[in-house]
Amino acid sequence: MSTDSNIPEKRRIVALHGDGTLKLIEVDMPSLDPGMVLVEVMASLVSPGTELKGPVTRGSKAAGGWRALRQLQLNPDSDLKIKPFGYANAGRVLALGAGVTKLEVGQRVASIGAGYAQHSDYSVVPQNMVVPLPKNVKFEQGAYGMLLATAMQAVRRAEPEIGQYTAVAGLGLVGQLTARLFQLSGCYAIGWDTVTERIEQAKRLGIDETALIGSEDEIEKTFSFTNGRGLDTSVIALGGNAEKPAHALEKCMKVSGDGHPMGTMVVVGGAEFPFTRSLTNMDVRRSSRTGPGYHDKNWERGANYDDVFVRWNTRRNLELCLRLVSEGKIALDELTTHRVAFNEIQEQVAEISKNPDSILGLVFQM
Repeated sequence: MSTDSNIPEKRRIVALHGDGTLKLIEVDMPSLDPGMVLVEVMASLVSPGTELKGPVTRGSKAAGGWRALRQLQLNPDSDLKIKPFGYANAGRVLALGAGVTKLEVGQRVASIGAGYAQHSDYSVVPQNMVVPLPKNVKFEQGAYGMLLATAMQAVRRAEPEIGQYTAVAGLGLVGQLTARLFQLSGCYAIGWDTVTERIEQAKRLGIDETALIGSEDEIEKTFSFTNGRGLDTSVIALGGNAEKPAHALEKCMKVSGDGHPMGTMVVVGGAEFPFTRSLTNMDVRRSSRTGPGYHDKNWERGANYDDVFVRWNTRRNLELCLRLVSEGKIALDELTTHRVAFNEIQEQVAEISKNPDSILGLVFQM
């Protein structure tokens, strides 16, 4: 364990202000409590679907993301609170709290967790949410850890089988990664979205098929993709009102001889839609975050679950995802559309957000 003399008293952190701008502010360094790890951050990843939703929302039905951020910049509302944010970064271990046994000072690591792995130059994170980076995985790639593990848990919830067909509605970062992980599970995946740039990104990532909603008939194209059989599984990877995509996915599911739609629909994120009788024998499952352990304070700081009963907790999901990246099975570089220097965040983000549809993976480089 390193001494307190290595720990800075202050850190800089990115905060979302009421006028829709991102600015660096200086705050006190969190205490290095038992079970915690101090990470000097080298890169962090923005997840706009959740991180930019709360601060820019004017009412429960409002959408978040880069479009909403841009709207706020044009129509600032100074009453909105200043809010630090972020939950995925990567860097080097600078110091260890008491009881930390799984890591060493100087190790290259990926870190996750809301309120912990923020967009800052230093983060203090529970040890079970910090994992070593494989040697050939870059910091920028490691910063995808949170969203990779979120996608992994969504796939686990679907319980896919080799050769099945799946559709993912919403090709943001989580949607793209979910579709890719279905492919690695032996399934064939089609991705849906309304944004041309995201469709093109999915093609570069190697997703089997895509449907541009509004320009293509997603239902017809999906049935053609499944050779008329229908989907075995589907995923809603978007937030807010998802009634239209949910209803369209329902129409694409496989149907039993007695006329009932079958299969499993997984909802990852904050999507909402009416749970109607037409769903009949479909299984509708929500996927909670990154796997067992997340938000269990004792587990996060070092406690363990019985491996026999909980094989894939959050830490193991994260480790497996980074292994897949190191083996070249997930091409994260294809998803990174923008890189922003930490000291230039306010100016560069203001410029980039003028074209919100162009933004998919945005990485802050420290």
